[in-house]
Amino acid sequence: MDNYQPPIEFTLFYDGLCPICIKEAAWLYRHNQRRRLALKDLNDTDFDPSLYGKTHAQMLAQIHGVYPDGRILQGMDAFRAAYRAVGLGWLLAPTGWPILKILFDGFYWLFAKYRLRLARLIIHDEPCNCGENTESPSQ
Repeated sequence: MDNYQPPIEFTLFYDGLCPICIKEAAWLYRHNQRRRLALKDLNDTDFDPSLYGKTHAQMLAQIHGVYPDGRILQGMDAFRAAYRAVGLGWLLAPTGWPILKILFDGFYWLFAKYRLRLARLIIHDEPCNCGENTESPSQ
């Protein structure tokens, strides 16, 4: 059973043109020792957002993820599921507590809304092309 692949618990879709998103995906990848999280770049030519009932622009507007049964999560709910899949759910657990959930979900909404500007301000050593390709890369 050397080739055993544990079942994927959650797939997180990220913007591979955004330095902030790349850094978060890389961090999750490094902590994915249980290999239960799949990471998928929204800008890969084989990615089809219509499979999830979304457009490419909608997927870029905020983070999304999907469970194997097809349930789609977005925003902080997607991050919470991704962290649980890598065994670090406890780090984000407080962000899901009743009053804190409203606060953190609101913070994420603001972050997502201004992500492009923030990426350009924060990441000076890398070009930020995130969000510039709002059409599907295969079109």
